[in-house]
Amino acid sequence: MYLVLLFLIFFIWCSVFNPACSSAANQLNGRHLRVIWPRWSGNRKGLSGPLKGGVVLDFLSARLNFTYEMVRVAEELEPEIGRGQIDYLIDNQCDLLIQSVFATSRRNKIVDLTLPWVYDSSAFLIPVPDETANVNAVVKPFQWQIWLVLGLSIICVIAVLNFIHKYRPSQKEADTIELAETKTGQYYLYTFGTLLSQGGPCTSKRLSIRLVAAAWCLAAFIFVQAYNSTLFTYVVTPVHQPLINSIYDIFENSDINLLVRTDTIDLLLKRNNNTGVFLKIQKKLDSYANSRCALASNCIQSVASGSRNVYFESRNYLKDAIRTEFKRTGKCKLQLAKEGFTGVTSSLALQKNSPYTQSTTQGILELQQTGIIDYWDTWFRPMPPQCNGKPPTGVNSPGNNPSRLSLKNLTGAFLVLLVGLGLSFMAFLFEQIVAILSERHRVKTLTELVQVAPGESTGEFTGETQEELSITEEELSGNSNIEEPPSNVTEVTGVEVIVESMDIITIATQENE
Repeated sequence: MYLVLLFLIFFIWCSVFNPACSSAANQLNGRHLRVIWPRWSGNRKGLSGPLKGGVVLDFLSARLNFTYEMVRVAEELEPEIGRGQIDYLIDNQCDLLIQSVFATSRRNKIVDLTLPWVYDSSAFLIPVPDETANVNAVVKPFQWQIWLVLGLSIICVIAVLNFIHKYRPSQKEADTIELAETKTGQYYLYTFGTLLSQGGPCTSKRLSIRLVAAAWCLAAFIFVQAYNSTLFTYVVTPVHQPLINSIYDIFENSDINLLVRTDTIDLLLKRNNNTGVFLKIQKKLDSYANSRCALASNCIQSVASGSRNVYFESRNYLKDAIRTEFKRTGKCKLQLAKEGFTGVTSSLALQKNSPYTQSTTQGILELQQTGIIDYWDTWFRPMPPQCNGKPPTGVNSPGNNPSRLSLKNLTGAFLVLLVGLGLSFMAFLFEQIVAILSERHRVKTLTELVQVAPGESTGEFTGETQEELSITEEELSGNSNIEEPPSNVTEVTGVEVIVESMDIITIATQENE
């Protein structure tokens, strides 16, 4: 305890009352550094680097009291061919590299890395999906188990009502549940009508039927209220099915291609020895010949074209790509997948065994304590509100005005109507076909019966023959609703044959009597 107090007293005295001691701790005090920052305006455009690197450099310069000059570069951090930005540190052409340098065993051997100054996560860049028709919105409010139980409940209620009506009849009253002009025993109309809020009153005075009807009314009320309240949510929810939600969707769909920038994910794969999910990533990359891009812009362009490509990169860099694409086209074509993958930390780099490493790390610690590094992202990455990279979660427009429902929101309701009309039309055709076939069969039967041979018209008819031929005029009236042909037409129609045949049957019957 006493040692801690002595250390605190010495630290306060050294930093406040003894400037010489403070200057000895800060090796950068009064120094002049050669600095590389890829985003500097003097470098060629298109180099990858942190946007907020400039303000970080200014903060360290003011806090640690050193000056600097920028070194012009045209290379990336570590290109496959030729020298890169790290080679400037190795060749003593640079003192400090303001870059997002990921720590690896190889880099730790050739340069000094400070405490991580960027804590980010990797994410997946995907194209914004087109809005699709909300076809199954009418069935989404309930899970399939509820629909199954509801169907069984309807069958059970109808069966119970029919059972009570059949096996416990009442002599004084008709056990009916009337709906409009519904006949006795049609309980299914009451059951479905109540469920659709179109049911009539239960007029039966029997307690057993009233109890069943009351129970079904209560259950139907709960079903209808739960369905209507949940249905609204599914109807107004935008139908934007993203290409993927997580990295596991990439593995499960063989038609989705994973794109990475050269040497970015390879370091992560080597660090984890290509095991588990990293082994799946390696196989996914090997399955597509163009999975690695030399420049990030090439990968971004492949994703923005609308193909089934997914780009893996640091989240901050992907936000830059979304904002740049929106400024270029005026449309939101890119977004981030719902789930990220792994955390990413990056550091600043100095020459190996540099005397400025400890002081630079101390300055980064003080900068991290302020929390201003994350706030600077809102300065340099002001995402447009209508294209913030997040999946759409509502139907509100950028101006917070509620959007009107489109046909795609109510496609399911119209689909139900079309299916009902289609089934009705098919039933109508079936009825017409059955009626035509029945009519033809009846005409054919009557024609065969009235074909009496010559000399047999006055013969005796048996009882069965008279019963078969006893056709009343009312039965024939259905076949006589045909306009009579013009007088100049001599062709005999089928109806006249039937009428003449029936006259013969009537005369023969009278003579037989």
